[in-house]
Amino acid sequence: MSEFHDDYPQYEFMAHHSEEAGVGIRRKLWNVFWIMLAVTIVELIIGSFALKMGLLDAERHSSLTLKVIFIGLTLGKAFFIVFSFMHLGGEKKVLKWTILAPYMVFIMYLVFIIIGEANYCGVHKQKMDELIVKQKMDLNQKALSGKKEEPEAEGKKE
Repeated sequence: MSEFHDDYPQYEFMAHHSEEAGVGIRRKLWNVFWIMLAVTIVELIIGSFALKMGLLDAERHSSLTLKVIFIGLTLGKAFFIVFSFMHLGGEKKVLKWTILAPYMVFIMYLVFIIIGEANYCGVHKQKMDELIVKQKMDLNQKALSGKKEEPEAEGKKE
């Protein structure tokens, strides 16, 4: 079996950095890994103990606080990834904002949809459930009292 050969050198030979610079790069990568792991573990702990911490109600519906916590931690991780791996941390301020501003607007829109619209549906479902329960109670009271509602006659007889 013949081995594939090309004219391009291996990455290790193309990097053109000293061993000390390589150690610094690897240290930075490990630091990013440990920070991301720590934030992920915090997210898991919060998710596991959300009911005990009062961040979930009895029906397992998440509160606004829980949503804000998870969205904030996720955005923090995304910000850290962009600045570490996409090398935006060392760029000029104008370039950072040119790249990040459209994403920030889009993320704010998604947060509005997740928090605002999801809450809208929940509030209106609760109102509808309350209305249905009230109508059933009214019907039960009428049935228990024995009164039948008579439809009003269209014309009155005198």
